[in-house]
Amino acid sequence: MTAFRARLTEVDIRRLIKATDDDERAEAAHKLCRNMERAELDEDDRAAAQKILRLLANDAAELVRRAMAVTLKASDLIPNDVARKLAGDLDSIALPIIASSPAFSDEDLIEIVRAGSVVRQIAVAGRSRVSRDVATVLAEEGCEQAVRTVAANDNADLSEAALAAVVDRFAEAPEVLTALAYRQVLPMSVTERLIQLASDAVREHLISRHAVAPETAIRLAQYARERTTVDLADQAAVSADLAAFMTHLNARRVLNASLLLRGLARGQMAMFEHGLAELANTPHHRAWLMVHDAGPLGLKAIYDRAGLPPRLFQAFRAGVDTWRTLASEGIDTSSAYFREQMLERFLTQRPNVQRDDLAYLMERLDQSPSPALSAANAA
Repeated sequence: MTAFRARLTEVDIRRLIKATDDDERAEAAHKLCRNMERAELDEDDRAAAQKILRLLANDAAELVRRAMAVTLKASDLIPNDVARKLAGDLDSIALPIIASSPAFSDEDLIEIVRAGSVVRQIAVAGRSRVSRDVATVLAEEGCEQAVRTVAANDNADLSEAALAAVVDRFAEAPEVLTALAYRQVLPMSVTERLIQLASDAVREHLISRHAVAPETAIRLAQYARERTTVDLADQAAVSADLAAFMTHLNARRVLNASLLLRGLARGQMAMFEHGLAELANTPHHRAWLMVHDAGPLGLKAIYDRAGLPPRLFQAFRAGVDTWRTLASEGIDTSSAYFREQMLERFLTQRPNVQRDDLAYLMERLDQSPSPALSAANAA
């Protein structure tokens, strides 16, 4: 018998057996397990140690079993049969082992998840490594708290399908969506869906952290339920390539009169020009000329060629005239002040714009009612 085995069997185990107080026996079990973990064991020593662990797992005292579970929770010394036995014990004993032990197979962990205990599902979800098979079962069958935990665990191998299942199941659970959004890596399909569902703060994180193309973020934000979403017209202004952006929006059938009128009302003349050029299938420089330098009929000609609604032409005409007036006053056309003045003058100082056209415009402006709107409605 080696010195290690003699020390264990003749000193620690004798103390464990002879002690009558549960606290004293638990202390002896803790020391015994700690010595096992620290010792360098050969194959025979390891087999002897595991026999002792099987005895401890069957000990009648909860404190003794808990001492073993806590002390050896992450040890590779615990054999699979002992880990499974402890996993079926009281929560105070099972949870440390479930959360940390390398002894479990994927099948063991899946069985634990499917047994339905919330705290045990959470323990599995928070492990230092969660395999794809286990993560998938958690995503598809786990309770909300466990799914939130596995979503926040970047060491959980969640497939694209599993991530989609989480979004399907918990689209109305902000904490789960936030946990997903803050994962280090997300497939684009999941990122796009989260942008539609998440809060503004989370949406901004997704766009910046996962390098979502502005066009993609804009397109998706258009369908978000909150009114405080990223605004399509404002985002168009920061696009690096407006012509390509307009082509992209047109291909997705979202480049329409409502969008262009909203952009023009907010002073986004370049967006309006490129949008007309795209819809009219004409080069931008020609569209620019017809909007700005082709006389009173130029705008009407390019407008009609773009196929925009005839009844809204006067609203667009008013928008262009208002933009020109403000620009001639020397106001920076890219400033927030310009946008404020543009909207206010457009709505209050253009009697030739019909009342129903103003309603059409304001119905589509994703902003709270302003004093300018109140004045327009009172007119």
